Amino acid sequence: MNRVCLAAMAFLVLFLSGAWAGEAGPDILIADFEGADYGAWTVEGEAFGPGPARGTLPNQMEVSGFEGQGLVNSFFNGDGAAGTLTSPPFEIQRDYIAFLIGGGMHPGETCIDLVVDGELARTATGPNDRAGGTERLDWYSWDVSGLRGKTALIRIVDAHTGGWGHINIDHIIQSEHSIGTQETTRELAITEDYLSVQFGAEQGGRCQVSLRVDGQLVRHAVGQNRKEPYWLTWDVSRLKGRTGTLSIIEVTRGAHRVADTVRHDGEVRGVLYVTDRLYEESYRPQFHFTPKTNWTNDPNGLVHYDGEYHLFFQHNPEGINWGNMTWGHAVSPDLVHWTQLEHAIHPDEHGTIFSGSAVVDAENTSGFQAGPHPPLVAIFTYAGEFGTPKRPFTQAIAYSTDRGRTFTKYAGNPVVANLGPGNRDPKVFWHAPTGKWVMVLYVGTRNDFVLLGSPDLKTWERLSNITFPDGHECPELFELPVDGDPANTRWVLWEAAGRHQIGRFDGITFTPETGVLPSEWGRNCYAGQTYNNAPGGRRILIAWMNGGSYPGMPFNQQMTFPRELTLRGTEDGPRLFARPIAEIETIREARGHWADAALEPGANPLNELKGELWDIDAVLRPGDGARVVLTVRGTPIVYDAAKATLSCLDTSADVPLQDGALSLRVLVDRTSIEIFANDGRVVMSYCFLPDLLDLSLALTCEEGAARIDRLDVYAVRSTWPRTP
Repeated sequence: MNRVCLAAMAFLVLFLSGAWAGEAGPDILIADFEGADYGAWTVEGEAFGPGPARGTLPNQMEVSGFEGQGLVNSFFNGDGAAGTLTSPPFEIQRDYIAFLIGGGMHPGETCIDLVVDGELARTATGPNDRAGGTERLDWYSWDVSGLRGKTALIRIVDAHTGGWGHINIDHIIQSEHSIGTQETTRELAITEDYLSVQFGAEQGGRCQVSLRVDGQLVRHAVGQNRKEPYWLTWDVSRLKGRTGTLSIIEVTRGAHRVADTVRHDGEVRGVLYVTDRLYEESYRPQFHFTPKTNWTNDPNGLVHYDGEYHLFFQHNPEGINWGNMTWGHAVSPDLVHWTQLEHAIHPDEHGTIFSGSAVVDAENTSGFQAGPHPPLVAIFTYAGEFGTPKRPFTQAIAYSTDRGRTFTKYAGNPVVANLGPGNRDPKVFWHAPTGKWVMVLYVGTRNDFVLLGSPDLKTWERLSNITFPDGHECPELFELPVDGDPANTRWVLWEAAGRHQIGRFDGITFTPETGVLPSEWGRNCYAGQTYNNAPGGRRILIAWMNGGSYPGMPFNQQMTFPRELTLRGTEDGPRLFARPIAEIETIREARGHWADAALEPGANPLNELKGELWDIDAVLRPGDGARVVLTVRGTPIVYDAAKATLSCLDTSADVPLQDGALSLRVLVDRTSIEIFANDGRVVMSYCFLPDLLDLSLALTCEEGAARIDRLDVYAVRSTWPRTP
């Protein structure tokens, strides 16, 4: 055979194999952490636990962005643990090593390392090194093209024991493609009715598409985790004739680029979103507070003043994700209908504006009053890490003499110097028996709160220290009567996750009478705060429903519906109960009533009811071994009588029957479910993302027998104004 034939055959082999055409070899999985343990990996220390975590660990913000069910999460037993996790040796066979990473940004201490020939060849850390942040994992790639053929190992390190002292890693692969963040921006003349993009499979929140016109965000979408690519279409017909800026931020992997799929024409592809009618967007909650646009988290400064309930909130005026913390502001006459006002307190050279509280200074102890009305005073944290130059966290005040419409920062700020790393979230109230203002403050390290006192909101002295087991940020201290008896009261010490202790407070020291108790059994309720100065002495709480997903929306995250808290005597002593505020009755319409009826197997008395927004109030009697299921828009809420548990969305709570009955109150909004069981003794809060077309409602008995003592179903009306 001559050389020409040999060369031709070699070409054919190369062409068919893809090597001549430059076709990349398949990805090589190094580890996906889906097993019960770490397999051949070597574990040292305690930080990584006995095996891969199954998502979020106790007392951790919700972890997202990982693939499958398992991941490396060194938050095992909190940030105080340390350790290393080391892979077996492997050969580098691709140009890139890519992985999902989150957690702390402490080089050399919370990191993933590539070790070649005993030397550190590559390293990466998580994105967080200060308060706030997110537990989301994102893709990261090392270019290892110059190391192909060498033997290497992966070492995951947690040697930091302070804030963000942990590392999250998942799905380590070798690939011929870089996997990382890429932003594409283009000017777009809007000439057609529709604008479409195609998201790749399983891009999740790591891909975002935004359209701005005249600098204003008019469309925004975040990718959802799906097994196949899918199209999203915006109706932009009202914007025709204008020019916009289209921005696509995506984590690239393989050949798919969202930026390459943009179509601007008269065709609807996939799901159609109409998002220029404010408050009518597809996933906009209709009776829970959300800001008009952009990110929100902790509720701040909850106070009633001159006939208005004020809701300040952590807000990013400049973006859809966390950052640039500013106090947003809304007011309501009834805690149901909200009007968003101008931003109240803006960042400055001292830092961004973290969480805090607000009070009515009725006696003008501060001297800020100007005119006949007492000042409204906000107490907040200066996040000095974001100051110019950087500085420690401190506490500051600002005051308003025009019903909270404008605020002036006190010239003598800060009023409380730094007391610890990241000390933050002052909650202040007036303590009448001792005639002073009291502040409870998170010192910045888990377990540690401090009480301070002041005659004038300007000068503060330490009253006492509080050790709260594993207590973390956003503390509260408030008094409640037991069973409504003003002569028999207790104080509740509260932290961000709703864990609390019940005890007594003498104006200087809090003395607990219980261990740490839960107030929340769901997965999306955090940083709750109660109102100061509420009429009638009511104790009303609003919390951040952390971890929600709102694809295609111009806003991000929502608040809980307001809840009234009470203390009631139980066989275990006084315990905290919660229920939706009675004002919800003003926005609901009766849709069905059942009483003293059997719940027959296979029957669904709610079959004819369809809708998005519900207030369901039931007293049920599940028989022995019964499984009663309330399904809202495809999401089941299951009571298992044999186990005495109530379950929803992969979490459950012990809910024993009371005299053979289960009381159940359920609020359903477009993106949330809030459950109040046994008259509010157990509360379960969830964000969910239902199928837009699923408006179903069902109550069934899957096993055993059950009866309906009482069942009232109400449709809830939107609280937002309608667009003509």
